[in-house]
Amino acid sequence: MIKTYRGSCHCGKVHFEADMDLAAGTARCNCSICSKRRSWNALVKPAQFRLLSGEDAMTDYGFGTMQGHHLFCSTCGCAPFSQGHVEAIGGDFVAIQIGCLDDVDPNELAAAPVNYGNGRDNRWWEPPAITSYI
Repeated sequence: MIKTYRGSCHCGKVHFEADMDLAAGTARCNCSICSKRRSWNALVKPAQFRLLSGEDAMTDYGFGTMQGHHLFCSTCGCAPFSQGHVEAIGGDFVAIQIGCLDDVDPNELAAAPVNYGNGRDNRWWEPPAITSYI
């Protein structure tokens, strides 16, 4: 069931809300940045995401194919969401960091399925051979 969640960075300068269904699945990826950040996210379409405050506090980090905008708060360093376009996974997306949701019930998190993507090989739609470390 789609629900509106609110989230923020650690210092509170960045606030957002997103309409998503955690029961439809979350994601973990083995690409270089997701592995280092231990990223756990849920993908939504841009129309399902609203940045409520803090746009001026965000810094954008891009690398490699430049398909993703890895945004983070320039004050606390927290990365509550990223944005990008990858045709193989449906085009434009916003990846909401599950750990930055402020109002999520721990039972919802425990029940949320996790899908694994092989971003290291630019094959996000396929799980990597080993997932236990991501």
